[in-house]
Amino acid sequence: MTISYTLKVANSRFGGFSKLLFRWKGSIYKLLYKEFIVFMVLYAVLSLVYRRLLTEEQKRLYTKVAQYCNRSTDLIPMSFVLGFYVTLIVNRWWAQYTSIPLPDQLMCVISSNVHGKDERGRILRRTLIRYANLSAVLILRSVSTRVLKRFPTMDHVVEAGFMTQDERKKFESLHSDFNKYWIPCVWFTNLAAQARQDGRIRDDVALRLLMDELNLYRAKCSMLFHYDWISIPLVYTQVVTIAVYSFFAFCLIGRQFLEPLEPGQEGDLDMYVPLSTLLQFFFYAGWLKVAEQIINPFGEDDDDFETNKLIDRNLQVSLLSVDDMYQNLPPAVKDKYWNESTAQPPYTMATAAETLKPSFLGSTFDMRMCEDADQSQPAEASPSTPRIQTPLLSRFFTAASPAISIKNFGRSSRGHPHLWRPRADGGFPSPFPNRSENPESVARIEEEETEDEEPNMPGGRPGWTQPPEASETQRKELPLIQVKAPSSESIGADLLDAREP
Repeated sequence: MTISYTLKVANSRFGGFSKLLFRWKGSIYKLLYKEFIVFMVLYAVLSLVYRRLLTEEQKRLYTKVAQYCNRSTDLIPMSFVLGFYVTLIVNRWWAQYTSIPLPDQLMCVISSNVHGKDERGRILRRTLIRYANLSAVLILRSVSTRVLKRFPTMDHVVEAGFMTQDERKKFESLHSDFNKYWIPCVWFTNLAAQARQDGRIRDDVALRLLMDELNLYRAKCSMLFHYDWISIPLVYTQVVTIAVYSFFAFCLIGRQFLEPLEPGQEGDLDMYVPLSTLLQFFFYAGWLKVAEQIINPFGEDDDDFETNKLIDRNLQVSLLSVDDMYQNLPPAVKDKYWNESTAQPPYTMATAAETLKPSFLGSTFDMRMCEDADQSQPAEASPSTPRIQTPLLSRFFTAASPAISIKNFGRSSRGHPHLWRPRADGGFPSPFPNRSENPESVARIEEEETEDEEPNMPGGRPGWTQPPEASETQRKELPLIQVKAPSSESIGADLLDAREP
């Protein structure tokens, strides 16, 4: 049975995990104690042989071998190899659990879209959901030892009510070299199509929804089959196992308490029991045993999946949903908060303190702004404020830069489809300082500006942007920029002019 301790760690408290260390079922002690005893016995035997049976010369030779073995343990990357392997195993373990087919979504679709209160309608709904549960039982018999022990033959499946005798004959008459868990799903689709022809399913949209949910259910059954078929590569499991076993084989020899090689040389403290080595064995070997336990969660370990309980639950709730609960609704009445604008459910005395906590409105909601009022005032545009000159390539876009004001659209004197000229009294500098100004172009720009600034058009033609609080005099003094979409010839000419010294 799966060991759950979720309630024990619902709240973090002093020594919360310490209380879990004294549990036996599902613990690392139960999983590792046999290997731990073997390691301790082997270490004690080597220690007795070294202390009692070896001569001085043999002890000197053993000391050199032990030092070599101790240095060799640093060459095995235990943390990296084990960490990556266990991470892979844990991710695969959880993915297998999420692949177990649950009929909850499918039974809701069947209950709402397969109609009929008569016996025929009831038979259709119960048969459809029974086919789905039968498919799950067949695939779980193929991957779970617990389910196979419960249903060792097809006679047990028929006796349990997942399959009728006629269905068993149909099932066994279809010969295939592969797993036939998908056959009930095909029966489901054919029966659903028949229900659509009979009008039990009222439209094609409902039939499509039913088929989509069945395909999701069947896909999970297929994933369980593939997880059972495609395992973690054996070479990886062998590498990790060899790494752990060889590491502790070196530890058995190299972690002995040794006498000094030279007379008078100070040796290590003789503790008789290698506490640090035993802890290291507990961590590394325990890590490997964790991977060994959850690499196939469909066995009979303490923390393997309760597949038989899942079968019982799925069959019970699915039949209840499509049969007893079909159009068996409680009366729809006004709720308790019908006349209240804000619903506030009551609290018990144990949770009354939660009502005193304010609702979270955002991390900056209570931030205090600077007390200086001038710092909070909006900034106003000023004609004397220096503006940022738009880069060369940004002139080729029709959208204006936020640092400038587009006043008009026109043509240049050179036939270029774009023009950027400053007013004679200042403003934006020309992007091409070495190019001479054409008097005709300047005169044409000033003439167009005079025509645009009419009394009945204070804002000018569309496309102009002026500072919102500038006076009429300031508007006339602001720099003007004229932009139009460029042609390929104009782009090349401007780039050549920009490169002139």
